[in-house]
Amino acid sequence: MTLEAELQVTRGQFELGISVTVAPGEVVALLGPNGAGKTTALRTLAGLTPLTDGRIRLDAQTWDQPPKIFVPAERREVGVVFQDYLLFAHMSAQDNVAFGLRARGQRRRAARDRAEFWLDRVGLTEHVRAKPRALSGGQAQRVALARALATDPQLLLLDEPLAALDAGTRLQVRSDLAHHLTDYTGHTVLVTHDPLDAMVLADRLVILERGVVVQEGPPSEVARRPRSDYVANLVGLNLFRGSAHDTTVDLVSGGALTIAEPRQGAVHVAFAPSAVSLHPEQPAGSPRNTWPVTIVGLEQHAHTTRVRLDGSPPVLADVTPATVAELRLHNGAQLWAALKATEIHTYPA
Repeated sequence: MTLEAELQVTRGQFELGISVTVAPGEVVALLGPNGAGKTTALRTLAGLTPLTDGRIRLDAQTWDQPPKIFVPAERREVGVVFQDYLLFAHMSAQDNVAFGLRARGQRRRAARDRAEFWLDRVGLTEHVRAKPRALSGGQAQRVALARALATDPQLLLLDEPLAALDAGTRLQVRSDLAHHLTDYTGHTVLVTHDPLDAMVLADRLVILERGVVVQEGPPSEVARRPRSDYVANLVGLNLFRGSAHDTTVDLVSGGALTIAEPRQGAVHVAFAPSAVSLHPEQPAGSPRNTWPVTIVGLEQHAHTTRVRLDGSPPVLADVTPATVAELRLHNGAQLWAALKATEIHTYPA
């Protein structure tokens, strides 16, 4: 059965109003900036925050439907992996995993045997007796995942599961987590602010801003066709809204761009920062968009430098160290930006 959630929550000045569906075996990521409502949504699914209105229904059972129905957290078949894992410091890894089983009435021996099975499954056979303080961050994350899955939950909730890990550990643990989620046949909701975690782990993204859904779809579609500045920043694209007339788009933010294929009406215009080239003088030659810009920021990004440019339109450009040196790029420098029409992607707004 599909998880069907109509989440309406009012808390002070904040209002959450979203719809979320999750099919069996599907991983849905709630992605958004701080204050978007991600954690509130997760808490309603877990049974930690009651709905103000709406409904949560899974497998023919309604968990929350104000004002008469509310199933408390301990009676929902839900497993949760918290951001800081919340392992019991005085318990071994085995007893931590067995805790949820014991709380559901399993006898001690059976619970410990199942905990041992799950620790072996996540690659921690040699750490069954270890206390949390003796575990690395990645090992603690796997104990928390084993604890969540050991009870065979219908719904698995992951709250920033990789946030506490250092960069070196994160890559391997992300890969391990993706493997375990592939084998899990229940419903998974991942809450994160990290676009890479979402892109790698999720089958579908639900983008939240200010308590509402602004975009939803497979990771590849969201990355290719962002519909808000937040999403465009996540996937590293320049994004503008405008009105198209044949091969010209008049941008809402000012300026106009020539596109390769004729369009009509309201459109989004997107292109990669790497598609923008910089020149000391207005370039000539092949048909392209050119306009004067002023550098307002420089940021080092791995093997490239990201340049923030003020102009009509204002854009981001990614350039090589050689370009930085050749053009002597610095804040306040006045240049020309160039963008080929074939590098611009347009789609209905």
